[in-house]
Amino acid sequence: MLKGIFFDFDGVITLEKQGTPPMIAYIAEATGLPAAAVEKAYRRHNRALLMGEVTHEEMWQQFCEELETNIDYEILRGAFLNITLDQSMIAHIKELKEKYLIGMITDNKMDRIETILKEKGLEELFDVVVISAQVHCGKTEEKIFAEALTRSGLEPGECVFIDNTAQNLEVPGKMGFRTVYFDDEKRDLAELCDILKEAK
Repeated sequence: MLKGIFFDFDGVITLEKQGTPPMIAYIAEATGLPAAAVEKAYRRHNRALLMGEVTHEEMWQQFCEELETNIDYEILRGAFLNITLDQSMIAHIKELKEKYLIGMITDNKMDRIETILKEKGLEELFDVVVISAQVHCGKTEEKIFAEALTRSGLEPGECVFIDNTAQNLEVPGKMGFRTVYFDDEKRDLAELCDILKEAK
């Protein structure tokens, strides 16, 4: 019996496929720096940020030094919020929440997701949020999915996981989750609704 539905964030709940490119674009525009330079300096720290090995606060000075300029840390908050939420998806999630536990499992930076959830009014939308930076591993490992199960109190067979990257469905699928690939180009919400109805 289906009891919990877990969503990826970027590309599923947002219209942007990934979270880092819109951040880089925002920082480049806000500072007037070349986007390529910002990307090179930021991506040097990206994996460590995703795995929770370093925070933005800890890497910010080095990031600025690499760009040879002092960037106001507040710009980062604007970069976090430089996303486009799929309002139709959010409306559907709100409907699903009336019947199911709703969770998020995402390879992401802790402060980014926390800022977005708070500032975009999404905190009440999710019963469980598991972030790679929090558990120090990504969706290529069982740990992040096991943590979601522990927090939700559910078994794998009672859960669906939805992601816009097919590779991210391999591990939860082997664990017993029912998995759904969401095509972030088509964004066929009607098809997703039908799949979830069948998963009951």
